[in-house]
Amino acid sequence: MLKQLKKINYRTKNYYLPIVIVVIIFTSLVFYMLFTSDSRFTGNDNIVTLHFADNITKAHAKTIERFNEKYAGRIKVVAVDLPFEKFSTNERKELLARSMRSKSDKLDVFSVDHIWVRRFARWTVPLDELYDQQEIDNFIPNALEPCYVDGVLHAAPLYLDVGLMYYRSDLFEAKVHDKGVEKRLENSITWEEFIQLSKKFDNPFYLFPADSYEGLVCSYLEMVLNLNRSFFDTDSLDFTRPEAVKALNFLVDLVNRFKLSPKEVTSFKENHARDYFIANDGIFLRGWPGFVIDFNNYNLSKERINDIKQLPLPHFAGTIPAYIFGGWNLMISKYSNHKKEAMIFLKYLTSEESQLIMFQFGKHNPVRKDIYTNDEIIKKYPVMKYFETLFKLGVHRPFLNDYTRVSDIISLYINKAIKGDLTPERALHEANKMIWEGRVVIR
Repeated sequence: MLKQLKKINYRTKNYYLPIVIVVIIFTSLVFYMLFTSDSRFTGNDNIVTLHFADNITKAHAKTIERFNEKYAGRIKVVAVDLPFEKFSTNERKELLARSMRSKSDKLDVFSVDHIWVRRFARWTVPLDELYDQQEIDNFIPNALEPCYVDGVLHAAPLYLDVGLMYYRSDLFEAKVHDKGVEKRLENSITWEEFIQLSKKFDNPFYLFPADSYEGLVCSYLEMVLNLNRSFFDTDSLDFTRPEAVKALNFLVDLVNRFKLSPKEVTSFKENHARDYFIANDGIFLRGWPGFVIDFNNYNLSKERINDIKQLPLPHFAGTIPAYIFGGWNLMISKYSNHKKEAMIFLKYLTSEESQLIMFQFGKHNPVRKDIYTNDEIIKKYPVMKYFETLFKLGVHRPFLNDYTRVSDIISLYINKAIKGDLTPERALHEANKMIWEGRVVIR
């Protein structure tokens, strides 16, 4: 798929060089502060210390704590925290890539957005011979698919995300007294009816992250693939095709024509959209399953938290709903000096025990089939069946060797169109040209 893209030669204009140097120096300093730590020295030569980089949530911390208890005296895992509050997904990717390019042995196991696996495969240990086939077959196919590069298993899924929507049920029910509408919302309402509903509200109706970054690309590609699930099943990448143009026109209209979303969304990443939703009594919010945990950080009353409920995202009339998959995968650095112990830790992270801890404390959806078929577990966590239903309508972003470059370009021009700096057609034309000329975005 998209074979022609692999032939592109990357190039950067000379006038970007000073900017590049500044970025490299800054990233190096941040990297030095993050990955040079006295915590590497345990004071006991018999204990192997592993360093694990991720956005360390309460769920991650609990899992690491449990692992360290199990392997006390043998292996100790030290967390390297890359919080989303401080680093965007793109910044996190570059920090990890810099570590790998420098052949640093300071990281043993790290987590990557599942769309990055191709980018990091050359720096990591293939896992085919470390997992037996029964273990591999127990992974949910949609979670496992991004872990392969050219037929080789380079990553193991940690958790699977899927795009969805939150809404304030109390505010909605105060204005809409039709149970039929609520039922349609629960089964994915059409965008067309969604627009009509917005006319009943004065509050910010639909909040989504529309800054120039990966979160915006997820919303955009979700709509493109809702219109045509086979959009990327070609040998060429063309964002001037009708589905791509219609999707962008609609995103632009959400803000500028229908006024469902305030202009401020063009500077929002996910945490900003979530903050605005809470502070301004927003009605609907585009998000991910893990937001349930984040809402507890706002010191809201129990009643208020209970009023925030999950729904599937809308879809265009006459189409099958499509929800973008997210999620994070685990990789072992080939520069690690402790690959055997790293594999023990990686296998623990994908064990039933760890997966249930991750769900219980972080609402990170498990990636093991046997969890979803365990009646006792489902009885305790019935929402898992809800997510399993959404997974069936999930769609992946394209698995490109240079996906991050393409994504940077697309997010830049989609953002420009929503701001009104370019027409949707012009924005996509410029994005397409930049992609095919092999250029990169320098931020």
